[in-house]
Amino acid sequence: MGIVKISDLMHENLRVAGSALSRSINAQAEHWMRVGMLTELYPELNHREISQLLIRAELAGGLDISVAAGAPPDKPRAAASAGKH
Repeated sequence: MGIVKISDLMHENLRVAGSALSRSINAQAEHWMRVGMLTELYPELNHREISQLLIRAELAGGLDISVAAGAPPDKPRAAASAGKH
């Protein structure tokens, strides 16, 4: 685990979104990072598909970028792997 410095405005955005969605500030930041990472890896997927991918990954033990990056674009399901990150 490390420290990531963000602007005061982004921190406030995280606080508001996290509160609205019943997530901690850290959980909200991690959610946005996962969505952003998957959006960059799979630009052809829409938000619904990315959300489904996150759910499948969670059920399989967590999202691992090394597996997600190597997954064929037509099979995003393979992005799930053991070990939560």
